[in-house]
Amino acid sequence: MINKKEHLLGFCKNVGIKFKNLELLDQAFYHRSIQNEVHNVKSNERLEFLGDSVLGFATASYLYKNFENPEGELAKIKSAVVSEKTLASIAKKIGIDKLLVLGKGEKLSGGSEKPALLADCMEAIIGAYYLDSGYENAEKYVLSFIVPEIELICKEGMKDYKTLLQEEVQKKYKSFPKYEVIKKSGPDHNQTFEIVVQINDFVLGPEKGKSKKEAEQKVAKKALDFLKKEQI
Repeated sequence: MINKKEHLLGFCKNVGIKFKNLELLDQAFYHRSIQNEVHNVKSNERLEFLGDSVLGFATASYLYKNFENPEGELAKIKSAVVSEKTLASIAKKIGIDKLLVLGKGEKLSGGSEKPALLADCMEAIIGAYYLDSGYENAEKYVLSFIVPEIELICKEGMKDYKTLLQEEVQKKYKSFPKYEVIKKSGPDHNQTFEIVVQINDFVLGPEKGKSKKEAEQKVAKKALDFLKKEQI
């Protein structure tokens, strides 16, 4: 095992699960980039493939049993809670970034902070737990973090900050917010975008993000806060 036994046991205790085979859990943290440097090591890709299906089924089953919404609305909720963004956020909270095993190149490029890698590892852990302890335990683990996300979405609604800002600006000014990338930095695999939003003659920002979408969401939220305080 590359991750030490006490670290794996600490992780299990933190998230409330028990593994019979800790080597299976350990494998869930191996990104494929490590295979270039350590021989005879399996990556977490196959576990991720399995975990993705377990995650999807457990979430869909919960939504079907607990909500009377039409299929389209259930699909939107499911898509939001099993998204890369949501899974990566949960992964950071439970310390997956500290146990992720990466090759030197991936590590240098900030791989432990990349949402895609964190979300993939989250799914790999689900896959490993399913193999180790069966579907019932894997489902219980999935619902422990997915149900709060479902409740949050139901409380706050499905709209994102860009959508909310557009609706507010249309209603108040009969116009549309305009987004502009004012700066792009970093190598192609790890870029940072700085974006401003213009509402009539008022410009807000910049806000930074690892993608245009992330930066746009941040600057849209800032603009909404200003609108609520009537500072625009």
